[in-house]
Amino acid sequence: MHYFEHKDIDKKKWDATIAECGNIYAFSWYLDIVHPGWEALVEDDYQSVMPLTGGKKFGVKYLFQPYFVQQLGVFSKSPLSDEKIGAFLQTIPQKYRFAEIRLNESNTLGNNFQGIGYHCNVILDLNRDYDKIKANYHTNTKRNLAKAENSNLQIVDTVIPYHVVALFTDNRGALLDKWGEAEYARLTKLTKMAVNRNAAFILGVTEKGVGQLLCAAIFMKANGRVTFLFSGLTEEGKRCQAMTYLLDHVIQEYANQPVTFDFEGSDDDNLARFYLGFGGQEVKYPSFAFNRLSPVGKAMLKIWKKRK
Repeated sequence: MHYFEHKDIDKKKWDATIAECGNIYAFSWYLDIVHPGWEALVEDDYQSVMPLTGGKKFGVKYLFQPYFVQQLGVFSKSPLSDEKIGAFLQTIPQKYRFAEIRLNESNTLGNNFQGIGYHCNVILDLNRDYDKIKANYHTNTKRNLAKAENSNLQIVDTVIPYHVVALFTDNRGALLDKWGEAEYARLTKLTKMAVNRNAAFILGVTEKGVGQLLCAAIFMKANGRVTFLFSGLTEEGKRCQAMTYLLDHVIQEYANQPVTFDFEGSDDDNLARFYLGFGGQEVKYPSFAFNRLSPVGKAMLKIWKKRK
């Protein structure tokens, strides 16, 4: 197992491995945008890999989860054992003094492994007839979809990343202090790159005959998975259930194909309930944290977290 600085990573070999056993977040082009300069642990000539997304605060190097990246961790062409995953985590260079990162759903570890926690995701198998999928929608979701279908809505595919970001910043994003121009610019760049690689699509919902967007979303697609990455929704869109209408449309489009729809969350009970309403299943994936700081460093870390 070897530690590679960014300049030493063979991205052709890296992406070949990720195409076989990884997810959209772990491709080199994706990481280059969301976390320039990422590093890696590599085993057996890229048979198993783990990206390292580090930063520096108060002169201390640490690992953290970048924006627009739900799951990273260890990816391997061969089945992963607890021992193999543990070996990767224990090989993280000592220069990283603390970490709060998220692994992926195949990185299962025993409860006795220190620093492991779990998060919730919701996925839906689309390799069935749409009618069978829809039959498993929860009663409330069926009711909301019927309301949307009676609201004279239509799907539009002329949406650009800026439109989705604007919908978000003008509505829910206005309540989030931690998001800034840099994050939105990164998302826009990421989406444009993904669309150019045929690894993303953007859709919106309007009322028929009216150009104003009620909701819009960015979906990533790779390795047999469509991921609901980012969205914006207006108050009027909430009232007419535009997001339910949009997600149902994507489910219809990909039904009867060997595709998994990934709702990308959520630890938020309300969002999880909304996603599960489409008949999906909850999947747990692990997080990993450690703290190698001195007592003074730990105290500074607490102060920094309070300020974030």
